[in-house]
Amino acid sequence: MNIAVVGTGYVGLVTGAVFADLGNDVACVDKDVAKIEGLRGGHMPIYEPGLEELVARNVADGRLSFTTDLGDAVRRSDIVFIAVGTPPKASGESDLSAVEEVARGIAEALDRYKVIVNKSTVPVGTGDLVRDLIERNRRRPVNFDVVSNPEFLREGSAIEDTLRPDRIVIGAPNQQVAMTLLELYAPLERPMIITDVHSAEIIKYASNGFLAAKISFINEIANLCELAGGDVTQVIKGMGLDPRIGAAFLQAGLGYGGSCFPKDANSLIQTGAALGYDFRMLRSVVDVNRERIARFVGLIQKVLDPLDDRVIAVLGLAFKPKTDDMREARSLEVVGWLLAAGARVRTYDPAAMANAQRMLPAGVEYCQSSYDAAAGADAVVIATEWNEFKLLNLERLRQVMRRPLVFDGRNIYEPERMRRLGFEYHSIGRKPVYPA
Repeated sequence: MNIAVVGTGYVGLVTGAVFADLGNDVACVDKDVAKIEGLRGGHMPIYEPGLEELVARNVADGRLSFTTDLGDAVRRSDIVFIAVGTPPKASGESDLSAVEEVARGIAEALDRYKVIVNKSTVPVGTGDLVRDLIERNRRRPVNFDVVSNPEFLREGSAIEDTLRPDRIVIGAPNQQVAMTLLELYAPLERPMIITDVHSAEIIKYASNGFLAAKISFINEIANLCELAGGDVTQVIKGMGLDPRIGAAFLQAGLGYGGSCFPKDANSLIQTGAALGYDFRMLRSVVDVNRERIARFVGLIQKVLDPLDDRVIAVLGLAFKPKTDDMREARSLEVVGWLLAAGARVRTYDPAAMANAQRMLPAGVEYCQSSYDAAAGADAVVIATEWNEFKLLNLERLRQVMRRPLVFDGRNIYEPERMRRLGFEYHSIGRKPVYPA
């Protein structure tokens, strides 16, 4: 098939590259000239394992191209995917201006029947909005259909999630239109569900809202464990073995971040409000998540008081491992609080240093390794659970530190081992331990 994918962020670029790898002719479109020129030169705008090789292979084989010409890409395509960003407004609502702009551009170029697919995460009713915009702005009376096909990609494993998704959701106005998407996805041989457009739009938000709720719930349990002297990791094991619950997303820590969960939870709350419904439970999920950093930094302040001129190494800046994405990263708040309290902050991240420098306040020192960051530090803070940090030589880490003190916001170490190695160790939902 001939496909246009509008937007070259995580969703658009990975989707386009995978469709090309499946044998389709794909044009990835973006209005950012520098980004398109970079992609043509083989430079990826994002860090995603395996993406550079996937793109290079399909460009070399002539199945994948990059352009700023939306009209030309639409005219050459049978299916047009809209995969542009929908960032949150100050109110928490999703900003659909980019989707609207693309819809108008598609309308102007529409020259024959096409299937328009909303791949972006959008509130329920956006399919109606896109259809209305195209109908009002098209220059020729040609037919088209609008489909919702939400993505369920996880940054750091986006290619795997696209090639082997748990499910493919197709929200279509009728069976005939759905068959077009079924044919496109057939080579993946994965479970597919066909729904109406509105239900498909809700599925994505409902899924992310539920996962965010699991994270906030286990963080509440972690708070209870700290007060009662329990161990949240043992609680998680006991809960996660129940197939009705499952262990996924039952990780106590600093709370959820990134480009999806915070935005989607708030957007779902706002969607409910617009429809006259108060989503009380989800509001509580957001409130619990918002409180995580204050509680964590409060612990650091209590142990190190005062923080003035204390040197603290923050390991991990990206919102999760295997990505350079700093959107809603919990490290931003951690570093901000520490600086405001008078601490000196040294940081290291395997992939997100460049992005972090554009977002963190002045005065942060960026280091070349975990050991460089920890050299002479009064404490180390684990903010992202990179495998590199799990595999650190902890004896070497202790030797370079001024004080062997670790605040583990992701529970990547075993408390008893840290005690034996001579650390004072504070984690989430577990008793602190002190050097043997």
